[in-house]
Amino acid sequence: MSKIAFIFPGQGAQYTGMGRDFYENFNRAKEVFAIAGKVSGMSMEELIFKEDKRLDITKYTQVAMLTVELAILKVLEEKGITSFVNAGLSLGEYAALVASGGLSVHDALELVVKRGALMQEAVPTGGAMIAVMGLDGSIVEGVCEKTEGIVSVANYNCPGQIVISGEEKAVKDAAAELKEAGAKRCIPLNVSGPFHSKMLEGAGEQLAEELAKVEIGELTAPYISNVTAEYVIDKEEVRELLKRQVSSSVKWQQTIELMASEGVDTFIEIGPKKTLSAFLKKIAPQLKSYHVETVKDMEELLETLKGEAQ
Repeated sequence: MSKIAFIFPGQGAQYTGMGRDFYENFNRAKEVFAIAGKVSGMSMEELIFKEDKRLDITKYTQVAMLTVELAILKVLEEKGITSFVNAGLSLGEYAALVASGGLSVHDALELVVKRGALMQEAVPTGGAMIAVMGLDGSIVEGVCEKTEGIVSVANYNCPGQIVISGEEKAVKDAAAELKEAGAKRCIPLNVSGPFHSKMLEGAGEQLAEELAKVEIGELTAPYISNVTAEYVIDKEEVRELLKRQVSSSVKWQQTIELMASEGVDTFIEIGPKKTLSAFLKKIAPQLKSYHVETVKDMEELLETLKGEAQ
């Protein structure tokens, strides 16, 4: 039997119309959209299915992405596809927690509505993020440490792709040094804040107040924290890790490497686009990966898994 991991993307993969065919074909998906609408106080159908500039604004993007990921997840579960372990990149960690039983759909959506607003309000201006291509993590870390101002690694995405984040001047200064150190490219990201940097610590503290109000369920499957790149088995750790996650580095490459070392051999990316599948090919190209974004993707996956089980 395959050891399956569900993996969930973060902010940046959103687009108008994502998840529409699941919504149109499955009541379970409609239920998730209804919960998201009630929790957020707005029509998720209008936000996601109609051209809407809000879809690219953090406080709206996060709840929209999570709605679609959870809608697809719940249909997959209904079809009998289950996971051995779960992980998500940044925002996607909330979907992973739902898949692992730690959060209800309602509570995950409610937290992410707050998280998106807090992250956007924390640093309205003055921050930046840059993707650094072609350098080892230790070199990037060293340059960030020597640069004046706030700048640090935000994401360890995959070999040769690391994102730095912090004060705009410090990030640009670090990028200039990294080019000197041999970076192939330094690409500014079109984001509304310096996510996963110290500048977001205040947002994490405020999020902790919301996390304190939510019940964390027993974990029916382990998930891996972005902060530690380690399995979270004790539910009591969850609140503190989610608080820290807002301003800590996302250790995605290390997360995949851990799963691979533990015998996970099949990865199913749930949600828009194939960002994580692309990272996976660079981290562990020998492993099987599938992507479920449309009903057709799901039907093909069901056929494949059925064939493997025979």
